[in-house]
Amino acid sequence: MTAIIHHQELDSVLDFWFPEGRSLNGDVQTHHAHWNWRMQGGADAQIIAQFSDLSENAARGTLDHWAQDPHGRLALIILLDQFSRSVWRDDARAFAQDPHALSLVNEGFSNGHYAALETPWFQIVFGLPLGHCEGSDHLQRLDLLIRLRDDIAAAAPTHLHPVYASLAGQARDVRKVIAAFGRHPHRNEILERKSTAAEEAYIAGGQFPHKKAFRRDSV
Repeated sequence: MTAIIHHQELDSVLDFWFPEGRSLNGDVQTHHAHWNWRMQGGADAQIIAQFSDLSENAARGTLDHWAQDPHGRLALIILLDQFSRSVWRDDARAFAQDPHALSLVNEGFSNGHYAALETPWFQIVFGLPLGHCEGSDHLQRLDLLIRLRDDIAAAAPTHLHPVYASLAGQARDVRKVIAAFGRHPHRNEILERKSTAAEEAYIAGGQFPHKKAFRRDSV
């Protein structure tokens, strides 16, 4: 019975975060809207209402058994990397799960779970911790992320290619930020880090890659 409940819980995460399901034939404008919804924080209230307990459990490590199969691993990554940012927005805990999420990604590359994911949106979300988790190897991980997103864009259905090309471009924008500062400066205040003068100028500009909408000419 417990296994059934856990399967229902992880399915609820995937069904919520991927309203397009697994069909590759969706309308491009609708698909574009789903990505904007995921990327712009528009789901905070729903995530907090529906997934706070699961996010807490994932952060404590009590859901690590989900990672036994590709879709369970993806659902756990979503809880740790995405839902944590909603549940603990504007709090340092929003980023505390990044190393755990990254470890799940790296293991998923080596054990075939990433390759087993059947849609480009599953693969994009699976790889998010590569760009999100700060650390000494951040640039190398972003280079990998860019290669993966280029491959995803190349393999995506023709009508969806511009959306995924834009996401590859976003990864390149993130790389520029990390190359310049070695970290995500927009987190400095929340993490109680002192910003450099250059970081202060960047923060004041407000042009953060994670908040930029898709380019108008990309759809």
